[in-house]
Amino acid sequence: MKIQSLLFPLLATSLLMGGYNIEHEGVEVQIKSADNKQVTYLVKRKIPDICKKVPITNEMLWTGNFANAKVPEACKSTYVHTKGKLLPMHLDEDLETYGELEVLIFIKEMQKDDSMLLVDSRKKSWYNYRTIPGAVNMPFVYFKDRKNYEFHFEYALKYMGVTKDSDGEYNFDKAKTLLLFCNGPWCAQSPHAIRALVKMGYPANKIFYYRGGMQNWQILGLTTVIPEE
Repeated sequence: MKIQSLLFPLLATSLLMGGYNIEHEGVEVQIKSADNKQVTYLVKRKIPDICKKVPITNEMLWTGNFANAKVPEACKSTYVHTKGKLLPMHLDEDLETYGELEVLIFIKEMQKDDSMLLVDSRKKSWYNYRTIPGAVNMPFVYFKDRKNYEFHFEYALKYMGVTKDSDGEYNFDKAKTLLLFCNGPWCAQSPHAIRALVKMGYPANKIFYYRGGMQNWQILGLTTVIPEE
């Protein structure tokens, strides 16, 4: 997995320099809708044409409430930023933290690799409100509070490719490569899940952390989906 993790930055560079801009041209993701139909989403950064004409200057970007009054509403993203506690950039020395381009590349690779799994570790109500296309919901409490969620915990591990040996010990030989996220840099839900997984023996080099989460994803205008639609 270390080899794969080193390839992602190289892949990002090649996709950008080789004439293919993954950020703007997007990544296709196929998921099943609530009525079990196959739906295809194009995950990309959505930038309204009017926003492309806004000059990038200190006055336009940082004035007052971080946007000049002349900047069109369609070009602004405002979120509550006074919640939670800031999380560190690195949760474990063997665990990598991803930015948005790495997440897009992960999603692209995941379409043809069943051993990769994008995990929304927020509680179900958050997931149902809005999530990243292709993400599966495995709330952090399944792992942090495994005794009270024993059935969900065991099912989640099975979905992740974890098996049990004859002696009852967990076997991570075929464990999937995970990319976990939650609400943003101030949200502790995915870090709780990650730390619980590492503590129980899940290989840290098979876990990636998207620290920016849903807040950064939406601030940057990237595609989201309502799972129940």
